[in-house]
This record gives sequence, C-alpha cells and structure tokens, in this order.
Amino acid sequence: MIRRLPLAAVLSIAILAATLVPALPSSASASYTVTSTVPSSLSISLPLLRLHFSAPASAKSLPALRVSPALKVKWQQIGARDVQAVVVGQLLPAVAYTIAVPMRMRCASRCSFTAVSAHVASVATSLTWEAQLLAELNYLPLTFTPNATAGDSSQAVGGTFAWKYASLPTSLSAQWRLGVDNVILHGALMAFQSVSQLPTTGVADATTWEKLIAAVQTNKMNPGSYDYAVVSEGSPETTTLYVAGRLKFRTLANTGISVAPTVTGTFPVYLRYASQTMSGTNPDGSHYSDPGIPWISYFNGGDALHGFVRSTYGWPQSLGCVEMTYAAAKVIWPFTQIGTLVTVTA
Repeated sequence: MIRRLPLAAVLSIAILAATLVPALPSSASASYTVTSTVPSSLSISLPLLRLHFSAPASAKSLPALRVSPALKVKWQQIGARDVQAVVVGQLLPAVAYTIAVPMRMRCASRCSFTAVSAHVASVATSLTWEAQLLAELNYLPLTFTPNATAGDSSQAVGGTFAWKYASLPTSLSAQWRLGVDNVILHGALMAFQSVSQLPTTGVADATTWEKLIAAVQTNKMNPGSYDYAVVSEGSPETTTLYVAGRLKFRTLANTGISVAPTVTGTFPVYLRYASQTMSGTNPDGSHYSDPGIPWISYFNGGDALHGFVRSTYGWPQSLGCVEMTYAAAKVIWPFTQIGTLVTVTA
C-alpha cells in the first residue's frame, strides 16, 4: 500500500538571501529563517550557513549566534577564510528558528564578508519513517502496513512491518532492528539512491528525502527485485544467490588465504564493473596485475565477487576476493546491483 505523503515532510532549510555589509553598525543584523518539519526530536550536526571572509578569520573569535527559540549552535573552521554555523543540539519538529547574524565580526586582520551561502549536509529524521518509505517502495525485504486509522502525515505513522520472504536465511533477518541504523536499511537506501541517480552514500540527506517522498507520491517502485548473496567459508566454499527471496543459484567459490582472508560480515555492494584490470601486492611483496577480470561486484574495500580462472574451486585461494568460474560469476553479477547485501560466513 502506498501512502501519499506531503512533500513538506522532508526537512527544509530556507535561508533568505542577504548581503552582509561591513559598513553598517555592528548592532545591525540580518534574519535567516530556518523552517523544519522533522518528524522527531533528534540530536544532529547540521550546517546552517557558511561565511567566506576576504582575509583569514578564526572561528574561535566569532561571536555566538543568537537563535530564537533557543538552539545550540557553534562555529566550525572549514578553511582559512571560511567558517560554518553548525547545530549541535536538538532540532524540534515544526519549529521556525530565527538566527540573528551580526553584520560585523572580528577577523585575524582587516576584512569583510564577501559571500554567504547555505549548505545542508545531513537531515534529521526518523529511521522508522525511512524504513516505512523504503518498504513501501520495495527496497526492503519487509512490508509495511499502516494502521487502519492512519491518515496522511509528515511523520512516520503507526503500522506493522513483516518479513516479505519466508525463505531468506537468518544471516540476513537477524540483522534487522526497527528504528536502529543497520546494514539492511543502509543497503536499501544505497539501492534507492543508485536508482535515483544520487550519490550512493547510504545516508539520507535532504535531497534523498525529497526523492524518497516524491517516489512514494508517484508510486515509483524499485524496478528490480530484492536480492541477497551469501558466501560460506565452510567446506566446500560456496556462493549462494537469493533473488526476490528465493534461492536461485549456488556455486563453488574461493575465498582468501590465511594471510589475506576475506572478512566475515555483511556488506552492501558499492562498486561494479563488467570487466576490470585488478592489481595489487602479493603476500611475498611482488606485484600482480590481472587484466580482463569479469563480473566484479565490490562489497568490502578491495573484496569483491568476480570470475577468475582456477583449476579447482571450493577452498581458500584468493587474496580476499570471492572467486568463481566465469560462467557462475556471469549468472550472479546482474543480481548484485549497488546496495545488494553480501554476507560472508565462517
């Protein structure tokens, strides 16, 4: 069920255009109105504005900003001539904050303001609400059913999350925690960002929130399926692929040798190549460069699923990657899109 959420649900930072004129008296001020529709009160670190000086300026020498209603803000140095004001307290829901910025501030030498700009680096919101939207858009292996009495809201509404697929292994389901940041939510958001042509950070910034809500409003569902890969370091070593919750494919695989092991855990795919030259350093210090390695999906640093020619498969032989035959890697690669989770188990 897709709920229609107002675009105003996303955190918006509106800073009115202004020019700081150093010739004005020091008591003069410009008002910057910040409007928030955050669904819950959260501790955040959010840059509200940046100031650029014509000469070096120290954040330590700048006077504190006056915010009404009270909001804890501090200056941060981001360059010799640049500072930013950052919220370090609690940003309350549906509250308009007015920040009085003095027109004249001290610098290390004679100086004046030359530019003022706003920058939003992160957004404070509810992880439960994020999960709700991603579930409704089919980016999670869970469904969300809102309460019967729930109406449109700029906040996460009451409802029930349930597992969509009964056959997914516990290596995935055990990592889910509602309202808590976890790798399942992180991977799902990366997948959404990739489909939406956004930077795949796995962090819900203001642009991502705007896109999420717009996708719900327009019923723009995940064009792919929910897929998952499990690499087992048991004997023999294998890679198992689940597509839309069902076991689709299993193949023998090679993981890392003892001096260069494949790290166990669950990780989202973050980079993919149909073919690439893979190079690095062998344990003995020599250099290797292997051109034309096919069907590569990086999931943890330099560890990747890919094809590689070996005489045998099913036991540790790589330098951390998960090697398979070319044919097997080709089957798996289309189902390891950005954000797809890969679990390596001992």
